[in-house]
Amino acid sequence: MNIVAEFFVVAFKVLWAFVLSALKWFVRPKEKSVAGQVCLITGAGSGLGRLFAKEFARRQAILVLWDINSQGNEETAEMVRQIYKELAFALGKGAMEEVTTFQPQVYTYVCDVGKRDNVYQTAEKVRREVGDIDVLVNNAGVVSGHHLLECPDELIERTMMVNCHAHFWTTKAFLPKMLEINHGHIVTVASSLGLFSTAGVEDYCASKFGAVGFHESLSHELKAADKDGIKMTLVCPYLVDTGMFRGCRIRKEIEPFLPPLKPEYCVKQAMNAILTDQPMICTPRLMYMVNFMKSILPFEAVVCMYRFLGADKCMYPFIAQRKQAMNNNEAKNGI
Repeated sequence: MNIVAEFFVVAFKVLWAFVLSALKWFVRPKEKSVAGQVCLITGAGSGLGRLFAKEFARRQAILVLWDINSQGNEETAEMVRQIYKELAFALGKGAMEEVTTFQPQVYTYVCDVGKRDNVYQTAEKVRREVGDIDVLVNNAGVVSGHHLLECPDELIERTMMVNCHAHFWTTKAFLPKMLEINHGHIVTVASSLGLFSTAGVEDYCASKFGAVGFHESLSHELKAADKDGIKMTLVCPYLVDTGMFRGCRIRKEIEPFLPPLKPEYCVKQAMNAILTDQPMICTPRLMYMVNFMKSILPFEAVVCMYRFLGADKCMYPFIAQRKQAMNNNEAKNGI
């Protein structure tokens, strides 16, 4: 095709993409079914991972739960089993012998996603015992809570391994079968700090930027290979009230307008994006604007905005609390 003609075709497609996106504001896309599909969630033992597990369970998915914390993971599994029982009764299957048929739909595995060999070994075990994965939710995450020069190298490496490198390993473990059948869904739970940064959490920001870059590059690779049956969803929430960043504060006058997100709200928004094959979800929507402005404004202008919002040092109270907690633990242990 003539390059000029092709340019106009591309321009039309770009405009049409804008039209389709705008229509979604008025016509809500229909959610797809994940009933009977195998969904693997990392970091399922607490926080967002536990809430994702409960949401997928309500939609009758088969759950594979990974976490380094065996007790937390089993607690999540018990919650999932309870949801399956409630579903069984709601569907008119109240007999206890029939209810038990729902219980094998949740499988738990202790896995440290920060260790590559552990990921591959556990993935092989899942394939043998459960089968192939339809939905992969890379959710596991850690934060060190130290300023760069005070952060031990081991904690920096750990943050990068769990928050970023683990996405490579889980995807390499389960993507081949998705490619073979051209079916699947990969969810990357990143953060708004993977789109723009702040002071004091260099390792965390770097790991989340890495996860976002990995996700976007893989999305392009799947498009280039015409694997349209494999969907990708990037989840970038603002600060979520799970306790992970307890103490983080922005300017007090601004805080009522931008409070920490309730975990339940965050996961419900993410689930809607996943089930409608939305490529990316930022929560709240203001995060889209912040990311856009960061991309077009001069750096000094961004710094001015950060200082006005109190976002430039918002992590400092959190870091101070972590440091105090560590000192208290050391004092208790007589160190």
